[in-house]
Amino acid sequence: MAHSPVAEEKGNQPAPVVESLSSQPSSPSSSKNAFSRFNDRLASLEFFETRGIERVPLEERHTATATDYMQMCLLWFSTNITANNMALGMLGPLVFGLGFVDAALCATFGALLGAAGVAYMGTFGPASGNRTMVVARYFMGYYPSKIACLLNMIIMLGYGMVDCVVGGQVLSAVAGGRMTVVVGIIIVAIITWVVVLFGMRLFYIYERWAWIPQLIAAFVLVGSAGPKFDTSISSTGSPETIAGNRLSFFSLCLSASVAWAPAGADFYVYFAPTTKKWKTFLMTFLGVGLALAFANLLGVGLASGTYTHPTWSTANDTSSGALILAGYEGLGGFGKLLGVLVALGLIANNIPGTYSASLGFQIMGRHLARLPRWFYSCVGVVIYTACALGGRNNLSDIFENWLALMGYWVTIYLVIAVEEHVFFRRTRGFDWDAWADPAKLPLGIAALSAFLIGWAGAIISMDQVWYVGPLAKMVGEYGSDLGIWVGSSWAMLVFPPLRWLELKRFNR
Repeated sequence: MAHSPVAEEKGNQPAPVVESLSSQPSSPSSSKNAFSRFNDRLASLEFFETRGIERVPLEERHTATATDYMQMCLLWFSTNITANNMALGMLGPLVFGLGFVDAALCATFGALLGAAGVAYMGTFGPASGNRTMVVARYFMGYYPSKIACLLNMIIMLGYGMVDCVVGGQVLSAVAGGRMTVVVGIIIVAIITWVVVLFGMRLFYIYERWAWIPQLIAAFVLVGSAGPKFDTSISSTGSPETIAGNRLSFFSLCLSASVAWAPAGADFYVYFAPTTKKWKTFLMTFLGVGLALAFANLLGVGLASGTYTHPTWSTANDTSSGALILAGYEGLGGFGKLLGVLVALGLIANNIPGTYSASLGFQIMGRHLARLPRWFYSCVGVVIYTACALGGRNNLSDIFENWLALMGYWVTIYLVIAVEEHVFFRRTRGFDWDAWADPAKLPLGIAALSAFLIGWAGAIISMDQVWYVGPLAKMVGEYGSDLGIWVGSSWAMLVFPPLRWLELKRFNR
């Protein structure tokens, strides 16, 4: 039987500099406060992960087997074959006015390109034994990397909000309005909280099987709703406007996919450094890319059907979750059962984001790192549940504006990481033991400068409801979102010379 990549580490000595409460040596219970005693009780539970951001030592890691590589793919496939990504695909025809073919192509290739970024970052998990935002310290420096960590927390908690809203919408639609969206949101949040509380071992078990009911529900949706997809609808507007809308929607789908990159290595830290990088890359790429492309295409198809089927149009006026359920009309109680599976499937998308965000809290400061990971899991769930309850009627706006905005910084960060890796680390290598020692990590002056310059480029070329940059206004009648492309290209150009100067001056 294959070794589990999440073998427990109870009893480890605390890592350098960072000392989490969960890794401190035990003391007599009489000297501990109530919180410490409660933490000890949790740590003694089966399947409970006590490790936070501390590097996983070599003796606690395991050689990846064929089963483990398959698990990598299934983990990401379960995470992304979900209703929120169907809702994303709906935006192509409904918001950007794209035809079926245009929207389908943009959704597919946007998802695949973003998946490559996730797969690249995933390879650093086995190599380093460090979480993704700890690895970011080697690219951006100890202190500047906290900016990336904060932005990643916003992404992951934002995904939690979206997942709860869509799940609540579907459950409410299944109940015929007898269950409010609020109740559905709370149900999704509570189940997510239970799995994330325990950590990686329970998470891996859940994601190993979660894809099966989701894939069945998706295939039934293809059979039930597919004949009503209107593949003949065409994009609207002038040629310039259509080109701008294609780029905007492609960028949005890219953003949704690549947003997982700052968490890509988090789930592979229990694998040994001998793990094949190309296999890790390939399985992660397939898991993210195939699931997102399939889910996005279902969303495009459902949106196309609203143009010719009044019942679907009416359902869409209620919510994107109601439109998904409308795809099962005619199946009676079986269709409602599948709707419940689709809604609960969002938990698989919610768990890794919540887990990654909980690690982010610890990375933000040494004092914060003293509290255990499970505590921040609770904090994260409370935050995005409250946001979901407040933003449940504005899902399209959240998708269109917030998700694209997050894609800007991830692509800028990825460009810096790739250039640091390829140009400056080929001979210097990485001292992964120095993960918590600022004196042995880059200062980050070059990376921070390139990051901010890239953001400046993104700002003047973004196209959002609340702001349209001057460069974005130059495309078509209504503008186009060029933020990802301008921002990442500016960072790509300025980082190498700045990093060369930094190394020459400080040799770090």
